[in-house]
Amino acid sequence: MSFASGISIKNIKRKPFRSLLLFSLVLLIAFTLFSGAFVIISLRNGLECYQSRLGADIVVIPSSAKGHGSVDDILLSGITGNYYMSGKDFEKVASTEGIASITRQFFLTSAKASCCSARVQIIGFDPKTDFSIQPWISESYKNEIEDGDVVVGCNINGYDSGLITFYGQEYRIAARLEKTGTGLDNAIYTNMATVRQMAKNADRLLETSPFQGVDIETATSAVLIKVAEGYTIEEVADDINIHITKVEAKMAKSMISDISEGLLGTSRMIGILVALIWALALIILIIVFVLLSNERRKEFAILRVMGASQKMLSRIMGTEAAILCAAGAAAGIVLSLLIIYPLSASIKDMLGLPFLSPGIPVILLLALLSFALSLFAGMITALICARRITKNETGLLLREDA
Repeated sequence: MSFASGISIKNIKRKPFRSLLLFSLVLLIAFTLFSGAFVIISLRNGLECYQSRLGADIVVIPSSAKGHGSVDDILLSGITGNYYMSGKDFEKVASTEGIASITRQFFLTSAKASCCSARVQIIGFDPKTDFSIQPWISESYKNEIEDGDVVVGCNINGYDSGLITFYGQEYRIAARLEKTGTGLDNAIYTNMATVRQMAKNADRLLETSPFQGVDIETATSAVLIKVAEGYTIEEVADDINIHITKVEAKMAKSMISDISEGLLGTSRMIGILVALIWALALIILIIVFVLLSNERRKEFAILRVMGASQKMLSRIMGTEAAILCAAGAAAGIVLSLLIIYPLSASIKDMLGLPFLSPGIPVILLLALLSFALSLFAGMITALICARRITKNETGLLLREDA
C-alpha cells in the first residue's frame, strides 16, 4: 500500500462523520441517476412492446364498452370488462371495404367467487385468423392451443398443479407468457371454443348474467383490423363509424399516440426531477468539499513542512474521494435496484403506462454509466478543492491557522 493510500484510509476512519456525509451525497447522486434512467427506459420498452402486441390498424369495440373498461384499459392496466357486439354487427364490420385481415376477440371476466380460482380478464381469440396474440404466444408455446387449454400472463401465479378453475370447470395451463409490462400480463388467453364454453358456464352459474340478450355463440367483444393497401386507416375507420351503429372504430395509432404523449410527459418530468436532484446534490457536494478543505488547511500545511509535495497532497485527497465516491456510487446503484426492481408493478399502476423493465445487459450498462458519472462528479470536485489548497504557500497556510 502506498503512503498516499495509507494516509487516505486513516483519514477516512479518523473522521467517520465527514466520510459518511460524502458517502451519502454520492449515494444520492448515483441513486437518482440510475433510478431515473431505469424508469424512463422501462416506460419506452413498455410502449414498444405495447405497439408490437397490438398489431392492428383499427380496433372496433361495441358502443356499450364506454364506462365499462375500454380496450385501452384492458391492455394497459388489466381492468376487467364484459361487453359484446352481436354476430350481425361483426359481419357488417367484416364486410367493410378496405380490410386486408380481420380477427375477433371475446372478453370474459371471471367471478370473485368459489367457482373461479382468481378474478382475471379472460381473452378468447381465433388462432386461425389472429395476428395480435398468437405471434406473442408462439414465443413461449409452439403447439396449438387445444380446447380446454389456457395460456396465462406472467403475473398469474400460484397454480403449481398446472390447473386453474373457472366457473366450476378445470382448465390446463399450457404455457406462461413473456412479460410485456402491460395489462396483458394479468390476463388469461384461450381459443374461442373454450372461452365460449366458459361463458355458457358463467351464464348458468351466475345470479346476474352479463350475457342477457346476447348470443354467446356469435358474440364478439373486440375486432382487430389490418387495412389493405390502397386504403387509408382513417377512411376505413370512418366508414365503420358512419355506416355501422352500436360499434366504435378506433385507430390504433391514436391509442398509441395518446400513450406516447403520456409517456413523453412523464419521461420529461422524471428527467427534470433527476437533473434537479443531481444538480442540488452536486452543489451540496461542492460546498461540503470546500468547507472540509478549509478545515484541513493546517493538516495539509504540516504535511508540506514534512516534505510532502503538492502532487502528494492532491493524491491523498483524490484517493480519499475515490474510495468514498466509489463506495457511495456502488451503494446508490444497489439500493436503487433493491427498491425500483421489486416495485415495477406498483410503478406501472401508479403511472398508468406500459412499464417493462430492461434486461440484465441494459441494467449493467446503466449501472456502469451511473457509477462512472457519480465517481466523476465526486472526484472532479475533490481535485478542484485539493488544487485550491495546495497552490497556496505553506507559510501562508500556517500563518492563517496560527
